[in-house]
Amino acid sequence: MSFILQGIGVSEGIAIGHAHLAAPAALEVMHYLIPKHQVEKEIARLDSAFAVVRKEFEVLQKSVADGHARAEFSAFLDLHLMILDDPTLSEATHSMIAQTLCNAEWALTQQMQVLLAQFEEIEDAYLRERKADVVQVVERVLKAMLGHPGYLPVASRLTGDSILVAHDLSPADVMQYKQHQFTAFLTDLGSQTSHTAIVARSLNIPSIVALHHAHQLIVENDYLIVDGTHGIIIVNPDKYVLDEYRLRQSQLELERKKLQRIKSIAAMTLDGTLIDLHANIELPEDIVQVKENGATGIGLFRSEFLFLNRDDLPGEDEQFEAYRTVAVKMHKQPVTIRTFDLGADKNLKGSEQVAANPALGLRAIRLSLAEPKMFHTQLRAILRASKHGDVRILVPMLSNAAEIDQTLVHIEYAKQSLRDDKIDFNEHIKVGGMIEIPAAALSLELFMRKLDFLSIGTNDLIQYTLAVDRIDDTVAHLYDPCHPAILWLVSHIIQSANRAKVPVSICGEMAGDKQFTRLLLGFGLQQFSMYPAQLLTVKNQILKSHLPDIIPLAQKIIKADQPEKIAALLAKLNDGV
Repeated sequence: MSFILQGIGVSEGIAIGHAHLAAPAALEVMHYLIPKHQVEKEIARLDSAFAVVRKEFEVLQKSVADGHARAEFSAFLDLHLMILDDPTLSEATHSMIAQTLCNAEWALTQQMQVLLAQFEEIEDAYLRERKADVVQVVERVLKAMLGHPGYLPVASRLTGDSILVAHDLSPADVMQYKQHQFTAFLTDLGSQTSHTAIVARSLNIPSIVALHHAHQLIVENDYLIVDGTHGIIIVNPDKYVLDEYRLRQSQLELERKKLQRIKSIAAMTLDGTLIDLHANIELPEDIVQVKENGATGIGLFRSEFLFLNRDDLPGEDEQFEAYRTVAVKMHKQPVTIRTFDLGADKNLKGSEQVAANPALGLRAIRLSLAEPKMFHTQLRAILRASKHGDVRILVPMLSNAAEIDQTLVHIEYAKQSLRDDKIDFNEHIKVGGMIEIPAAALSLELFMRKLDFLSIGTNDLIQYTLAVDRIDDTVAHLYDPCHPAILWLVSHIIQSANRAKVPVSICGEMAGDKQFTRLLLGFGLQQFSMYPAQLLTVKNQILKSHLPDIIPLAQKIIKADQPEKIAALLAKLNDGV
């Protein structure tokens, strides 16, 4: 029987192949009583399972150290090891076995439910999602106790076109499955911000999450079409649908190869306007992809990722080395380092604070100003790195003049401390601000007087302007980059900055979405920053664009107030004018 499933596409592309079902994530366990004299033996059986799983993680960590996986896997493994060693999980389970005389499997699942209930009370959506990590660790321990292998056994029936279907996947699972060269990952659970989604994107294969019941509906060896771009799965397609998607798949591969031809070509419109295409990165290791896709600079170095998934704070020397490495590898091209945007969905381990509205709370520059010692350490590291390249400082979530003034004072204090220590740095380092709060967009004159450049963070600008939590699936349909208010704000920021001759860029998702490339060009944008994988697609759109034809249509779109009218004009703009 052929049918279609819809989920959230987290990694683009088309994959065609046979389904391979992973072991169910939710293992059912029996509940039975044990004699009192067997309590110690039962606890020892539990501890033995914990030891087996710990050994599995250690083997995986060695694989990371040997260079067999991307660096972010190490952070995921560290988190799972921390959960495994948490006394809240192991010691509480010991006590339950001793007090209630229940079997170890049952005690462990009951304690897991206690922990999950605590996570459910957390307001922060990102922190709530970390309950999935607890479940994944407990499931591995249960598998060890129930005799299920922690590793997927090598199966001769797996072929190069196998598509992995699972209820959920931990990053450790994905690492193990990599050796089988699956062409796509599908999971019932997950979201755009889940660890599994992050890992899937890093592997650059089509992946869909939040399918809900795919693991129950899809049968082993079913033939699947996975459209990661649109979040669609077609199960057992007929010949005509299969032929159509094979053609699309071939076309995508051909397009990818063609795009490589423009890697070294300057991003210039047909009328001769040169556009800067920069890359967004999270770690120094990302520079490899930046180079492969021909970026002319780093428009956004998300420095907060140096702070995550660790028990300690990165010191000044560690941060300096990370920033210096990027600056040197970019060979004098611009490197814009955003000061840590911690808080909301990205928190330091052990310092998570539950807030009613975490996205509106103590985060980004607000947190930096509240933690001056940590901020001072980072500023010194960035300033030291400025000697090794064209390094710039970008400040997130600014909303008023006081925050700008306080930030500039902190920067000057950091400069003076380096002068006192006789350490060289660029005295004239450029300082810019993120425009991602409506108040900042509406107070632009003030920001342009005090800062050297601006960067529009469209993700948060849309979230705050439309009052939509972009992580909440229940209101995801209201998150609309084409809302008339959003288009007017973005156009207003770009045109105001251009008139004042203040450099402006966009580093949010709109910059990497080719359907908005011509529109943003029409608004006057001349610097885009996006994930490296998006660069060539956007460059291709720029090379085919003619600004004198685009600008009038872009102005019509700004004046339109009906969604249908905006959609029609945008389609006309992208189809050619």
